Order: sequence, then structure tokens, then C-alpha cells
Amino acid sequence: MTRRRGFYNLLMSSQALLAAALFTSQALAQTGPQPSLAWEQWQHQVGVVDVGARHDATLLAMIAGRLFVVSPTTGAATPFANAADGFSADPTVEAYFVVTPDLGEGAGRCDWHADDVYVLDLSSPPGLAHIDSNGHASRFATLNGVDSLGGITIDTTGRFDHRLLVTGTHGGNQTTLFAVDCDGTTAVITDAAPVVEGGIAVAPATFGQFAGALIAPDENSGQVWAIDPSGSVALVANSGLPSGGDTGVESEGFVPPGFIEGSGAAYLADRGTPDNPFPGTDSILRLSAAALASAGVQDGDLLVSTEGNGTTIAIRCAATCTVQQVAQGTHGGHIEGKIALAVAP
Repeated sequence: MTRRRGFYNLLMSSQALLAAALFTSQALAQTGPQPSLAWEQWQHQVGVVDVGARHDATLLAMIAGRLFVVSPTTGAATPFANAADGFSADPTVEAYFVVTPDLGEGAGRCDWHADDVYVLDLSSPPGLAHIDSNGHASRFATLNGVDSLGGITIDTTGRFDHRLLVTGTHGGNQTTLFAVDCDGTTAVITDAAPVVEGGIAVAPATFGQFAGALIAPDENSGQVWAIDPSGSVALVANSGLPSGGDTGVESEGFVPPGFIEGSGAAYLADRGTPDNPFPGTDSILRLSAAALASAGVQDGDLLVSTEGNGTTIAIRCAATCTVQQVAQGTHGGHIEGKIALAVAP
């Protein structure tokens, strides 16, 4: 992540250490050969910082502080929410977002609406912006007690009561995890998690003992963490990849049901970042479901990419967790946001 927020020194606070002890981590194993797959440099988009998928498999991209609908077939980008009551952000910030899926009526304390968008608002004080499916934007929630925000997703399993989950850092070496309901009501799950940032995701029911937990990466250590609804923390995996600021694990996405046998694709933002060891290409990257299947990826696996170069691993958890490298990114790539996986209708 270009925005620096201090290095996590691996000595968590006593509270986080106690939580980790209560939530035992899995044994890990490195498997498989070095990857032969490479992310395709699919569409050139100056300032792209995050990509998401809507229910019809069209894409939504944050490009230079504006939202665009991107066709998965032609790559054509059409402005979205660009009216007077639409959305805009400082083009230099990492305004990550989540697109709400169709969770059905009665999911959680109140109803979410499919294809609404919730964006990290990195102004002061930080919070969330809401953009409805018609492109109308409004301030949704204020998140206090953090210096900045670094990740957003939505709980689709129900363990967090189908709330938005948002991470923010404070003190340079700790993370607060917020849970936000669809009426804007905010609660703190923990304020003593390890420093995490970038793409975060909730594990499906098939992900071993971490099912339903929030999974989040730490670029500085190369570790991938799980946080459960009680705030307990556990190590899911050591990525085995280069680590450090602007280098280590940054982006995540779980492979959804039906993806591997379908004709969809995974997408990733490679942001142009001048005067950086990883200058980026200002591109939306793509990997087809067929290519991922050829590398042994299965539905339910967690894909994780590094910020520097976009090296991608698959983590699979059952009785134990395994880590396998599956793809290389663009040389010098500067990866941001989440891995968006769109299942073709």
C-alpha cells in the first residue's frame, strides 16, 4: 500500500496475543511447482485502484477517484455515479470499495440492496460513503478512533450478522475491526488486531476452522490472519513470498461456487505509482477461470496477491491449510485493492 502506516513489529499487544492463543492456527504446507500462469494486462486505466463485481458479472472499478462500470467482454469503461449527487474522491488516495451482493430478505438485522456500493471515505474523520445502484452518493458512517482505513468487505456467511467489515489502523501497529450494519450502526469487534490492509474477505463455510472468519493480509510480515466475531486472532498462513512495505501480500478474494467450472475471470488493479520500486502499469489485470483451474485452483480457495509484482498464491484450508503459488503478476506491478472474481451468468 502506498500510504504508509508504520511497520508491524510482530510483537502484538498482550490482548492480541491472548486472542491468538485462544484461536489456534492451522499447520501449513508449501505445495506444488512454481507458477507458469501470468496475469493478463487486460485494460489500461490510469489511476485504477480497486475492482469489484456486480451480480450480472459486470465490473465496477475505482479509477482516479471516480467509479466506472467496465464490460467484462469488451473492457469498455462507462462513468458511474458522476452526476451532481454522485461520488468522487481524491484521485491520490486508495478508496477501496465493496459491492453488496444479493443476500436475500432477512439477512442480518436489516436488508442490504444488491449492487449498492460502500467506499472507504479517507477524509477526516474517516468513514464510509454509500452509492446506491442508481449512482446517488451520501455519507453513510463515521469510524472513530483510527488514523486511517485500509480494507472493506461484507459478511456473506452470517457469523458477523451480515454486516460490513472495515479495518483501520491506529498507533502505527494495531488494527481496529469495525462491523457496520445497513442502517449505519457501528460496533468495534477488536481494536488490538495485527496491522492488516488491502483486500480483505470473509471465509466461506468450506474453509476449515477459519470458516466465517475475516481473512486479512499483512504486507510487512507476509502473514495472513483470521479474525473471528469475538475479536480473536489466529495465523492462517505464512505466504512464503517477499514481504515489506509496498511489497508483501495485499489483495485477496475467495473463489466463489461455480467459478472454476464456469467461464468467468478474476480481476486485479495494478496502479501506476511513479518513483516507487514497483511503478505499476495502470492496468486492470485478468486471469480466466480456465487458467486458474489448470493451476489446480478450486472453488473455495483463497487467492492472495502481493503488492509488488502481483505474485499470487492459493490457500486451501480443511483439516490443515496448504499454500501454493499459482500465478505471476506484471513485472514491476503495484497491486492494490481486492481480487474480484466474476462468475459469468
